[in-house]
Amino acid sequence: MEKTKKWKSQFMTVALGQAVSMLGSHGVQFALIWWLAEKTSSPLMLGISGIVAYLPMTLFSPLAGIAADRYNRKFISIFSDMAMGTVAFIYAVLLFFFELPVWTVFVILCVRGIGSTFQQPVIQSIIPQLVPKDQLVKTNGWMQLLNAGSFLLGPVIGASLYAIFPMSIVLMSDVAGAILASIALAVVKIPELEKAGREEQHFIAELKEGLQVFKEDKNLFYIVVAEALCMFFYAPLSSFYPLMTSDYFKLSAMYGSAVELSFAVGMMVSSLLFSSVLKVNQKIRVSFIGLFGMGVISLICGIIPPTYAGWFFFVGGCLCLGASGNVHTIPLTAYMQETISPEKMGRAFSVLTLISSMTMPIGLLFSSPIAEEVGVAGWFFISGLSMIVLTAGVLILYSKRCRKKS
Repeated sequence: MEKTKKWKSQFMTVALGQAVSMLGSHGVQFALIWWLAEKTSSPLMLGISGIVAYLPMTLFSPLAGIAADRYNRKFISIFSDMAMGTVAFIYAVLLFFFELPVWTVFVILCVRGIGSTFQQPVIQSIIPQLVPKDQLVKTNGWMQLLNAGSFLLGPVIGASLYAIFPMSIVLMSDVAGAILASIALAVVKIPELEKAGREEQHFIAELKEGLQVFKEDKNLFYIVVAEALCMFFYAPLSSFYPLMTSDYFKLSAMYGSAVELSFAVGMMVSSLLFSSVLKVNQKIRVSFIGLFGMGVISLICGIIPPTYAGWFFFVGGCLCLGASGNVHTIPLTAYMQETISPEKMGRAFSVLTLISSMTMPIGLLFSSPIAEEVGVAGWFFISGLSMIVLTAGVLILYSKRCRKKS
């Protein structure tokens, strides 16, 4: 009983610290983008800001995974958080005294992207060091719930602060979040990893060793291949939500915010279910179901008629998309934390970060001209159909392998 209380208190300390940090980060991210939009009124500048934010993930994910496995994970997480907080503080001070050019926002977004790239695989690798294996689905449900809550409340807080205070003051919320998250992690005792033989390995050798995880575990290999293929079509959809509301349904920004809200609510409800009542035994199969569900719902969103009543069905579809995303992600994360050896976990999770960071910009480059021709609803339909076909194809191969194995 005492042991149970200990891991629960340690996990909640880390999770709440990360939630506070994410809350500040989402709020400041929203305020920065809004500030950039007000200053420039340029879609090109907003597009560049997205690339600047995602590019570090693509470039540094392999290095971040190796660092998470080679060095002290607690130190990396605290250093990343404090580095982002320090840069935000410096920028806030400069902004308070000087009129800075708008391109300087790209520097902040880039630094934040680098910090997040190093922090994500570290936190995902720390959790299984604290939590018993049979509790990983529940704890990942809680992590996703806190993440969804931060995603939901962060922009609201950011918008409120931006409406009341100058940008230099708004940035201080990010500083406060970084300090609190660092303190929370600092007080938690995290077991040290065995380091025997790993220091002598070359960078490329360690990278190959991390990729070997997916080659050796065919269950993991199939689901990650399916995710990579599907994310190419799915990732750009988030950029098209506003256009669905404004261009397809011909409704105002208020309706657009309701769409974003419904997606976050779907994430929160599914996270709450995973963290409380849902028990998952066949994690890979459930993850496939989530991926397949994302495709089906995307396809349905693409055939909803452009009427006022149709918009309500679209809101329902977005709620289900948020929920389906967690049905895919939470069991997959728990499976990886459960099966991958601790000294390789950082590199394994960095592969997932690399997939998400690459598919968004490449997918946008591919999907934007098509959506221009067939309309955003048409792209929802194409995305959904493609995801259904791809997931079904990989699932058939996976099922055949399972039958042969049995």
